[in-house]
Amino acid sequence: MSDSIQRDFLDSAVLGRLIGLPLKSRRSMIGSVSGRHRSPVKGSALEFAQYRKYVPGDDTRRLDWRTWGRTDRYYIKEFEADTNLRLCFIVDTSGSMGYGEAGKTRLDYAKRVAGTLAYIAAQQGDAVGLYSGSEGSDHDIPAKRGALHLRIVFDQLTKLKATGDSELVTTIHQAAEKISQRALIVIISDLLFQPEPLREALQHLRFRKHDVALFHLLDQQEVNFKFDHPTRFVDMEGGASLLTDPSLIERRYREAVTNYFKEIDEIMNHSIIDYHRILMNEPYEQALARFLMGRNPKTARTAR
Repeated sequence: MSDSIQRDFLDSAVLGRLIGLPLKSRRSMIGSVSGRHRSPVKGSALEFAQYRKYVPGDDTRRLDWRTWGRTDRYYIKEFEADTNLRLCFIVDTSGSMGYGEAGKTRLDYAKRVAGTLAYIAAQQGDAVGLYSGSEGSDHDIPAKRGALHLRIVFDQLTKLKATGDSELVTTIHQAAEKISQRALIVIISDLLFQPEPLREALQHLRFRKHDVALFHLLDQQEVNFKFDHPTRFVDMEGGASLLTDPSLIERRYREAVTNYFKEIDEIMNHSIIDYHRILMNEPYEQALARFLMGRNPKTARTAR
């Protein structure tokens, strides 16, 4: 890895182990250069797509003579051209993303996930962009290719701070309007807000024909609620706090978490999102390997 792109959130050993797992889109992409991702635009090479009837002016070299022999009709073979990918990150930078120890916060984890995937995409010749969602933030970087642009993305990732209320839903809607061509949109957030507005935002991305993945970052304590003495709970976005005996609210908390996960799962399934719920005690390398292998059927079969 070049010294010019070295960052705290990049681990050269992790990159070396993951670089052999290609980042693939689950939807056809439209790009300006040749790449490894399928395009809806028909080409003249690579993977077979379909037959269509011959019309005058078609390239006769693409006639399928076997089909003519069976049907006495002329048919043309069409193929799906490979193209480059646009990888766009939407990173939640609200106050709650600052939860965790110094250097191990949710936002630190998000930076490692985004930085590693951005590096892999750039090595494939793909374009990378970055959008962030919190109150008062304006850090949009449209997807482009090249080493210089990757450094710009990394510089902005380095500067991201966890502060303010979540504007993730608004950022998703804005990104859906700004990103004009099909892209792989990777959202990284703790989703600590009412889930229902997220449904419409995700459907907005899907309406725009984007491939959408979401990394939902959670702390083990948020799920298990293992507190054995009076604790002060602080709202990291609003600042309000509550000092209480956890045993008094544990049952209601667990019920609320169960209902919350049910709602999130329903939204993700309905919106056809590549959803990954991640507890931050899981190494990010492991989470990314699972994500990448899940997008490559051949690799996934080999891993099983």
